[in-house]
Amino acid sequence: MYLIATLLLIASLLLYFKIADRYNIIDKPNERSSHQSLIIRGGGIVFTIAVLLAFIWGYASWPLTLAILMVATVSFVDDIRPLSQLPRFAVHVLASLLVLYEVGLGQYALWWIPIVLFLLLGWVNIFNFMDGINGITVLYSLVAIISFIALPVHEEEREMLVLVGISCAVFGFFNIRRKAKAFAGDVGSVAMALFLGYFMIKTILLTQNPFYLLFFTVYGLDACFTIFYRLARKENIFQPHRSHLYQYLANELKVPHVAVSLSYALVQLGLNLVLIYWIDRGEVNYIQGISFVVLSCIVYLVLRWRVIRRVSLLK
Repeated sequence: MYLIATLLLIASLLLYFKIADRYNIIDKPNERSSHQSLIIRGGGIVFTIAVLLAFIWGYASWPLTLAILMVATVSFVDDIRPLSQLPRFAVHVLASLLVLYEVGLGQYALWWIPIVLFLLLGWVNIFNFMDGINGITVLYSLVAIISFIALPVHEEEREMLVLVGISCAVFGFFNIRRKAKAFAGDVGSVAMALFLGYFMIKTILLTQNPFYLLFFTVYGLDACFTIFYRLARKENIFQPHRSHLYQYLANELKVPHVAVSLSYALVQLGLNLVLIYWIDRGEVNYIQGISFVVLSCIVYLVLRWRVIRRVSLLK
C-alpha cells in the first residue's frame, strides 16, 4: 500500500507541476521574500492528496477529510488569485469546527469549544506564517508526524499518519534543496497545520495531558515572540515580514535555508523525544512543565538577541 501511495503521490505532484507551469502558478519574489527566483507555488497540495488516499482506503474520517479539503481549496484559490480575509476566515472556522466535531469536543463543557477553536485558528495562522524558507514546513511537519506515530494512542490512525508522512517525503525531494523546485504555498501549509492541529487536540483529549503541546515548542516560541516584537514596533502583524528568527538567520546572516530548517526540525525532534520519555515514565508535573517552558523561552530570547545584535553590527 505504501509503495502504491508513494507512486501515486509522485505522479500527482509531477502532474501538478505541469499544470502550475502552464497556468503560471508561481511565487514571485518581493522585498520580503527569502528567495530571489520564480518558484512553483502550491506543491503542498500533495499533503491533501495523501489525506484523500487515506479516506479512500478507510483510514481517515469524513469530517477530517472534508475539513482538509475545505481549507486546501480556499487556500489554493488564494495562491492563484488573492482572496479577501472574510472568505478565508469563514472557511477556516467551518473546517476547524469540523475538526472539533471529529475529536468529540462536544462531549466536554461547551465553554471549551470557543477556547479550543481560537487556539486552533491561531495555530493554523502561526504555521502558515512560519512557511518562509526551503524545507522548514516539510521538515517540521515530518518531526510532528513521527512524534504522533510514536504515541500508542494513535495506533488506529497510524496508517493515515504514515501516508501524510510519505507525502512530506515526496514534496521534500523538490523542496529541501538550495534552490527549491516548489513551495508548499498556503494550500500546503494551511492544510498541514489543520492536520497537525487535529492530532494535537486528539492527543491531549485522549491522554488528558496538556504537556504534549510542547511538541510545537520551536514554532510556538518563534511565532509568539515575533508577534510580540512586531506589536511593540506597532507593525501590522497580518502583513508579510522578515522578523522571525529563522528569517534573520537565512536572510541577514546568509545561513543556508536547509541548514536553518534542519536545525529547527532537529531541535524540536530532540525536545519531543525527551518529552515522550518523561511522560512515559510519569515524571512530568506542572512545575517541571512550566520550568521547561520558561527555560525554552530564555534560551530562545538569548539566541534571538545575539542574532539580531550580530545583524545590526553587519549593517
